[in-house]
Amino acid sequence: MKTRVHSEHAPAAGGPYSQAIIVNGMVYTAGQVGIDPATGQLVEGGIEEHTHRVIQNVKLVLEAAGSSLDNVVKTTVFLTDIGDFAAMNAIYGQYFNTDTPPARSTIQVAALPRGAIVEIETVATVD
Repeated sequence: MKTRVHSEHAPAAGGPYSQAIIVNGMVYTAGQVGIDPATGQLVEGGIEEHTHRVIQNVKLVLEAAGSSLDNVVKTTVFLTDIGDFAAMNAIYGQYFNTDTPPARSTIQVAALPRGAIVEIETVATVD
């Protein structure tokens, strides 16, 4: 059985999908982009500001699922410019700097929804 996760504090799903789904003790988040939940708009700034906001959005969804960034086992990062990798990675490391950081894939894509420059999805265990 799967359970839909919804956080009022994170950006709303922009289509026929869930912010996250819990199944068999794991939570699978939809990709999050740098939308400020308070305004519904992309944050100002470059890759650093966007990466912070994306991970904060992921954190909000994980918390609504009864999980946390510490429970993340896998991330997938989508960048519109692979040249932003080092800057994204520096911010990412501030959130996932543990003895057992999650596995990760990073992919350059042609475009992301709403003109975003980074999107991150996660898989995590649920407490």
